[in-house]
Amino acid sequence: MHDTTRATDAAARPRARLALRLVPASLVSASAVLLFGLHTPVSIPAGYLLLGFALATAFVIDRPLAHDLALVALGLLLISTISLAANIDYPNMALMGTVLTLAVLLPYLVSRYLYRERAIRFPIRTGRPWTSAALGYLVVVIALGYTILPTYFIRSGAFQNWPTVTAPDEIGRLFVGVGFVGIWDELFFICTVFALLRRHFPDWLANLLQAVIFTSFLWELGYRSWGPLITFPFALLQGFTFALTKSLGYVIVVHLLFDLVVFLVIVHAHTPAWLPIFLY
Repeated sequence: MHDTTRATDAAARPRARLALRLVPASLVSASAVLLFGLHTPVSIPAGYLLLGFALATAFVIDRPLAHDLALVALGLLLISTISLAANIDYPNMALMGTVLTLAVLLPYLVSRYLYRERAIRFPIRTGRPWTSAALGYLVVVIALGYTILPTYFIRSGAFQNWPTVTAPDEIGRLFVGVGFVGIWDELFFICTVFALLRRHFPDWLANLLQAVIFTSFLWELGYRSWGPLITFPFALLQGFTFALTKSLGYVIVVHLLFDLVVFLVIVHAHTPAWLPIFLY
């Protein structure tokens, strides 16, 4: 009887520790909703307070977790200093590009040279060829984008969160901006946030936590209305795909194919006579 009780207690302890660690990690994800998902006078200060409370709680519960959540928080704090609205003016593109680059670079440098760890990696090449299933999935991504995105952007009016582009220079800047943010999404949300959370949680749970942050960021970027019904599953799929393939290069290709459709739909939505190839 006593042996059975001791075995039950031993099995329960890891679950209890996991539940405790989940508290500050969930608060970090929730802070992203306040920082990027809500637009009220108190949401950003509340997001900072919640982020600070999350780090303090993590420091008490689990020091290694606190160190990794601090890297996530560093990125979120940097991102929160700028507007994520889709403004493709040259000065804003330079500012946004600089801040987003720092949001990836600084956590990497702290992890690599202060913590002396290699928790954050960017595995562009894995040395393994893509399988026929992986190539087939790319076709599925394009088909899904073509099917879903025109209806979402045009019927919801979300395309209006991006500027009208008619001049070649404007079209080029929109194309570069959409592509840059798509690549950055994978560097930060997958190779940084997801990678750090995976050290402390099962992949499925780490993926849910990063998807909340990913979706909150995309909301401020312009994916409003019922956009989270698309962006949250997309974030989960990207995390799952990365865990499966271990290839940053592959998830970037997936993202850029999806974003290519996004770009074409936005151009068409603003100027319907252009690219009349979509059904919605």
